[in-house]
Amino acid sequence: MKRHILLYFFLIIFIPIAPSQSTMGSWGDQGNGTYINPILNADYSDPDVVRVDDRYYMVCSEFHYMGMPVLESNDMVNWRIVAQIYPRLDFPAYDNVESYANGSWAPSIRYHDNRFWVYFCTPTEGLFMSSAEKAEGPWSPLLLVRAVEKWEDPCPLWDDDGNAYLAHSLHGAGPIILHRMSSDGTALLDDGYTVYTGPVAEGPKMFKRNGYYYISIPEGGVTHGWQTVLRSKNIYGPYEKKVVLETGSTSINGPHQGAFVNTPEGEDWFYHFQSDGPMGRVVHLQPVRWQEDWPVVGVDIDRNGVGEPVYVWKKPDTGILSSIYAPQTDDDFDTPRLGLQWQFNHNPVNDAWSLTSHPGYLSLTALKGESFLRAKNSVTQKIMGKSGEAVTALNLTKMVKGQKTGLASFGSMYNLIGVIAEEDGNSLFFESNQDLFDASHRLPGARIRVNYFNTDSNYQEKIPFHGDVVYLKMQYNFNTQENRFYYSSDNIHFIPFGRAFDAIFSFWKGARIALFSYNEREDGGIALFDWFRYEYDGPKEKVRSQMSGR
Repeated sequence: MKRHILLYFFLIIFIPIAPSQSTMGSWGDQGNGTYINPILNADYSDPDVVRVDDRYYMVCSEFHYMGMPVLESNDMVNWRIVAQIYPRLDFPAYDNVESYANGSWAPSIRYHDNRFWVYFCTPTEGLFMSSAEKAEGPWSPLLLVRAVEKWEDPCPLWDDDGNAYLAHSLHGAGPIILHRMSSDGTALLDDGYTVYTGPVAEGPKMFKRNGYYYISIPEGGVTHGWQTVLRSKNIYGPYEKKVVLETGSTSINGPHQGAFVNTPEGEDWFYHFQSDGPMGRVVHLQPVRWQEDWPVVGVDIDRNGVGEPVYVWKKPDTGILSSIYAPQTDDDFDTPRLGLQWQFNHNPVNDAWSLTSHPGYLSLTALKGESFLRAKNSVTQKIMGKSGEAVTALNLTKMVKGQKTGLASFGSMYNLIGVIAEEDGNSLFFESNQDLFDASHRLPGARIRVNYFNTDSNYQEKIPFHGDVVYLKMQYNFNTQENRFYYSSDNIHFIPFGRAFDAIFSFWKGARIALFSYNEREDGGIALFDWFRYEYDGPKEKVRSQMSGR
């Protein structure tokens, strides 16, 4: 234990500091050659990572949000979004805003034959694949490899002899099933063979090393699980088993489900998530060493032979001295393409939103919706860090009667601030469905016990609002659940409005920030969002495109 403490001390004191034009925070890159976990304190759930040359690429599950992001890093700690793999899932439930918690479950990303390959399953539609020559895209249209229900968490492996395989688990977590796959990755060639059954075994990630086939799997469930590694000289087994990462004496619950990745300099690392309440599933990075062809992950603090997560550690040796950057957040809405940080809730209706019809604005034409959770074209982004504030400027001059538009804390529990156009003029409103919930509903993966779509008991406040522009702010602190909305007419003096509110993990995702516009009467009315600014407690890039000029 003393050796580990001394190691942390020397790591922090004697590591050269990289120049930075960015801000640091309470997590991620610390600017002194170390990082603090989580490296991504945002809901990049079920992460998978692959290295290609000196770059690293990450994908994550997004469920009903469109579409799955691709992130890029040059140092394994700092990340930015470079693509979205698909813009929509072409099934009626996603058009009708009826498929919460479905959509893309845990994906895998691999690089083979000079192409990127991403596989994922949806619970009700099947196994999908998309590929691209470059991570930035264009990505091929989604291919439905097999139409099937209740599969989850697929991962391919192309073997040295040219044979290809795909492993997956089943809804409800397990068993682990292995299929032969066509070498072009477009078809499964058999009905599968069960290679492992374990306690809530899911999320298989396959790789080969020193003649062993490895299947890395999370077990034990989202909030309290551990990471298991299987190995065999034969891809069909039998497999040996070893638990390689657990909570142990740390406070990091359920450290599991992720990716083993190495650097060009020969270091090995493991990415995993931690389920952290309203934040969702945040991303940690652990050092790895190999002993007798088994990975030793993190640090075995309690000496029981199983690794435990580290809190602070020396950054990976990637051969690159990197500046600090982070996934995009702010937006001026001044380009014809929506920023990659934004994701529509369910499928977008593309003729009802625009960045060109009113240049310099994100234009959201209101479509008829019976409630916020049924509203179309709500555009969201992940909450970054446990405390922060987001502000947007909203032009109201194109609103029509019955239209609601504004800023939201989004999940099955939602809280809204915005403007509603009524017969006698505009009103500022606050709306919340928080009263539907009690503590038992706030557990990750809790079964639905309330009708989230029933607005009869929603709490509301309204006051008249006069003016063409309103500035809306959300301040949040998930450490204390002190979350509030504010409004302003001049972007200087902000007035609190509505009551304090909570945020929760729901629909298998963390809480989000959303911009919305819908009409309770009929289609019509346009909300014009001028800009969006976001400050939070972690690292943030001050200069765009830190990774440009390769």
